[in-house]
Amino acid sequence: MRYRFGCHLSYEVKSPTLFVFNIEAARLPRHQNLAEELVISPDYDRRVHVVPGSETRYFAVNAKPGPFTLRYQAKVDLDALHKDPAEIAETPVPEIPLEVLPYLLPSRFVSSDRLASFALREFGRLDRGFERVTAICNWIYDNIDYKRGTSDGETTADESLLLRAGVCRDFSHIAIAFCRALGIPARYVSAYAFGLAPPDFHAVFEAYLDGRWWLFDATRQAALDGLVRIGAGRDAAEIAFASPFGEIEAGPVEVFIERIDAPGENAVRTADAISTDDSAPLPGQ
Repeated sequence: MRYRFGCHLSYEVKSPTLFVFNIEAARLPRHQNLAEELVISPDYDRRVHVVPGSETRYFAVNAKPGPFTLRYQAKVDLDALHKDPAEIAETPVPEIPLEVLPYLLPSRFVSSDRLASFALREFGRLDRGFERVTAICNWIYDNIDYKRGTSDGETTADESLLLRAGVCRDFSHIAIAFCRALGIPARYVSAYAFGLAPPDFHAVFEAYLDGRWWLFDATRQAALDGLVRIGAGRDAAEIAFASPFGEIEAGPVEVFIERIDAPGENAVRTADAISTDDSAPLPGQ
């Protein structure tokens, strides 16, 4: 499946400002034939960093006072890996790789320690595996209202649970907190999401099961096989699309994604689990 996607950001810079951006598609094997263009005006020099493992791409610019715009557009063929969910078990904690262990710990917005008792009471007796994470998503979808304006950039998972409302960011933080409380590594993912209306940067999450990462969206607002991953981190603090360090006034954020190969076929294969981890063969292969 081939997609065209990107974003347009604009700012009025009031004082010399360092911007750190995370808007480019991760360079993953499943992101095949990735062709992209990034235009910055004024054309400032960029510093670039790619995080090993997640392949999250950051770039930084030092902007001077005045108008500042950024336009990113790309095309990609997505080749998701699918497997029957019933065949995906949980990875025992003693077998989790060291580089994955940080995704078991509480973080700035993922208060898994505070939600441990709740998670164990609600999900601790369920059969372990992919279906338990699916049950977590089902519970969040049924019990948390998707409502804009109920949270902000400082809202934590436990606060969202008390509010029983939030947006995609909050849904993902709650799900990640429940997973970590149950001994399932989980991480926050930002993406361009086909099917999301209106288009925006979308937050989903990945759970580490059977030795690899698997994709979930508790909001059920986008097609899983139409997600172009941007960044992956412990929570939203690590993969904000823009982090300015200075005085600025932000303009509207424009995000787009469209399918350009077969627009009539836009449904996710809901019978399968989708892996976003290309570093290892599928279980049983």
